[in-house]
Amino acid sequence: MAGYECADQMNAFGQRVDLLSATGHLDIIEEDYQNLGLFNMTTVREGVRWSVVEKQPYVYDWSVVGKMLDAGKTCNIQQVWDLCHFGFPDDLSPLHPMFAKRFASFCNSFVHYYRTKLPDDILVLTPINEVSFLSWLGGEVKGTSPWCNRQGWEIKYNLMQAYIEAIEAIKAADPRVRVMMTEPLINIVSPGKEEDEAARARHESQFQVFDMITGKLCPELRGKPEYLDIIGFNFYFNNEWIFQVEEFLDWKKGSKDPRYSPLHILLKTVYERYQRPFIIAETSHPKTDRPLWMEMISHEIAEVLKANLPLWGVCWYPALNRPDWDFTDTWHESGIWDDVYKPAQSQRTLDMPTAKSILKAQEYIKEFQYSNQSPYVGQ
Repeated sequence: MAGYECADQMNAFGQRVDLLSATGHLDIIEEDYQNLGLFNMTTVREGVRWSVVEKQPYVYDWSVVGKMLDAGKTCNIQQVWDLCHFGFPDDLSPLHPMFAKRFASFCNSFVHYYRTKLPDDILVLTPINEVSFLSWLGGEVKGTSPWCNRQGWEIKYNLMQAYIEAIEAIKAADPRVRVMMTEPLINIVSPGKEEDEAARARHESQFQVFDMITGKLCPELRGKPEYLDIIGFNFYFNNEWIFQVEEFLDWKKGSKDPRYSPLHILLKTVYERYQRPFIIAETSHPKTDRPLWMEMISHEIAEVLKANLPLWGVCWYPALNRPDWDFTDTWHESGIWDDVYKPAQSQRTLDMPTAKSILKAQEYIKEFQYSNQSPYVGQ
């Protein structure tokens, strides 16, 4: 799969970012989709941008989303939609008393609009991308609205209230909709040789949102087991670190560092806990290590498939080079296409080492892919 960076939040400096526009994806979306033919990719992650659609409370402008839907249909691309990818309308934050109600109404409206365009397609939605990360970013380190310290749990609670109310609103509009909950998959280890209870608790906190959506934690929010449908795990080079030291574990060392947990082990552990089909919803690496990262990911995928786990897909995210949220003149160079977009531009610059590594990975996992007899295949 390919993912198009769609963040639209207020950044650390109080400036609104809009990466769908900054990367030029909205300008040449059909060309972007056609370019995926090189890799036989037919599924993408896209974003609605709540901040753009709802400029006034309960007034929705779906015109841009409509053009994106038309492009998907024209190019025969399945679009998996993020309804909130970090950004909220200017007059809202997760601490606003009407946040959950406004978000649920927005989600309900999207489903109704989608069905006017595509009445019978399979629709997969992510209501809010990375609740855990967003709670930390806006509630602990002042990285986005509402720019708080030590309020991460309160923001997480409010976001999950909105998430669950959104699922209820989505299902009321169309019970066929599939929900994919995307969260970072992390590994936090103790700073010393002995296991640290605080480090273990911090590691376990990544599962709070899953337990909230299923009703195991904070049942007053009305979570239900069936609300955890498909899980999307986001995994990058900096997803494993040492507690309090805040030092990243070196993924290149792999098994040479006993503290580093291979991706397939992390996935197996979470699958055993929740028993849900999953995808790797985001993965990539900046700059020259992209091919090496893709090689590592392909071997991890093979281990997952050999274990007969229900892995439904892997998404290179972002497909296009993207600017930094806070320092917008800096571009990450972590895409498949590496150009810094200019409005007059209509042709992408393919990063050949990355492209070759993806094609090689696809070829490598074929034998494992077709031997996977997961009970979820076809559902």
